[in-house]
Amino acid sequence: MTTTTTPVEKGDERVVATGAIRRALVRPELGAAAGAILVWLIFALVAPTGFLSLRGTASYLEVSAQLGILAVAVALLMIGGEFDLSIGSVIGFAGVTMAILSAETSIPLYISALMALAISLLIGFVNGYMVIRTRLPSFIITLGSLFIIRGLTIALTRLITGRTQVGGLGELPGYGLMNALFDTAIPIAGVGFPISIFWWLLVAALATWVLLRTQIGNWIFGVGGSAEAARNVGVPVDRLKIGLFMTTAFAAWLVAIITVIVTGSADTLRGQGQEFLAIIAVVIGGTLLTGGYGSAIGAVLGALIFGMVRQGLVFARVDADWFQVFMGGMLIVAVLVNNYIRKRAEAAKE
Repeated sequence: MTTTTTPVEKGDERVVATGAIRRALVRPELGAAAGAILVWLIFALVAPTGFLSLRGTASYLEVSAQLGILAVAVALLMIGGEFDLSIGSVIGFAGVTMAILSAETSIPLYISALMALAISLLIGFVNGYMVIRTRLPSFIITLGSLFIIRGLTIALTRLITGRTQVGGLGELPGYGLMNALFDTAIPIAGVGFPISIFWWLLVAALATWVLLRTQIGNWIFGVGGSAEAARNVGVPVDRLKIGLFMTTAFAAWLVAIITVIVTGSADTLRGQGQEFLAIIAVVIGGTLLTGGYGSAIGAVLGALIFGMVRQGLVFARVDADWFQVFMGGMLIVAVLVNNYIRKRAEAAKE
């Protein structure tokens, strides 16, 4: 007896639903999305008065924004298979450079900011070029850059100003324009949301578009998976990697400008340790340390978790020392979850 099977129609909703669920389960940001929801629920229950208010929301989004700008750029670089440990030092260097140029020469702040941008991009170029030419791990090259840039920032600032901080920027020419661009509060339901949040979302949207909708995005994933294989099919690996290092330098410059304008001062130690927090946020967001897998959206969620925990502990009146314990634990859990999702993704391709 012959048995026949009824073919599933092309438009069967069950097939569509199963396919959508399967694609969602292998997305790199899945773990971060679940983690963000869990963290939000915890602090919504523990400290509802402050955490759930619009002011509370604005506060943790502002904290998330500055790290998030860095994390998005770092995510692109890590997906491409490289690391940049110098971005924290570039934050301090770019901020002090802008402040000293305007304070000592009276040139408008927006001009000195552009000059600081040019130098920051040069640092990113040199980092990328050194990685390409020496073939040393980017971890080593940028670790050396971290100390060189930080040391130069402190030494030159002391030499020129006799201090390690430069204040009084609010009185310098061009401050009004810079304040409007980087320290404006956008009113929403009577609460001011810092414009840094919108810079963060803009950077994230642009990075997501590049990764998912452009040839460069395909190149980044390809280079992170196998640089030699990508080179063999015509991908300009060297130029791409240099460009990614310049992208992280740009993100560090943007964070530097925001912090300088918001505080009205520059500090040589500003940005210290941010490189490690950015990497943690990216890993929590689903990007693999080995490269070739990740997303900008995941980096956004990783930074959001950071901001919610940092401010949530304040609202819950919990000792801030527990913050580092939580972030370390989240990092380990994230790596385990990411490995599981990666294996599911690889199995789905077979």
